[in-house]
Amino acid sequence: MVTTTVGKLLQTKTASRVLTIGPDIIVYEALELMAVKDVGALVVVENGRVVGVFSERDYARKVILKGKSSKVAHVREMMSTHVLYATPDQDVEDCMALMTAKRVRHLPVLENGQLIGIISIGDVVKKIISDQKRELRDLEKYISGTGY
Repeated sequence: MVTTTVGKLLQTKTASRVLTIGPDIIVYEALELMAVKDVGALVVVENGRVVGVFSERDYARKVILKGKSSKVAHVREMMSTHVLYATPDQDVEDCMALMTAKRVRHLPVLENGQLIGIISIGDVVKKIISDQKRELRDLEKYISGTGY
């Protein structure tokens, strides 16, 4: 079976730059950035260290449902502070299992404590499907005797 690491996945992503924000930004500004960049989450960094993730889910559950105003509230108040993350050498399938079990859609990727990327559940599923299709084609070639 083909296994892909998070590091290899990051190399294939078209948008490799990670969007980060500070915790003191107004929620509305974070939402604007997410809309312009068409992303579902932003990594929150303070003093060079990942301190949280602010996602669409955080907005829906912590701003709207709590009756807060996105034009007044700060990301610090609404972000998820228990940050699950991946490392470049981690297997993509392990990430999918973690994301499914913990019900998160985005994982920052840290190497030696430094933020080097972010992966989404969409990235992970797309890569796993691609790997499985490639493996199936290779098996078909092997069985038919045309690939080896």
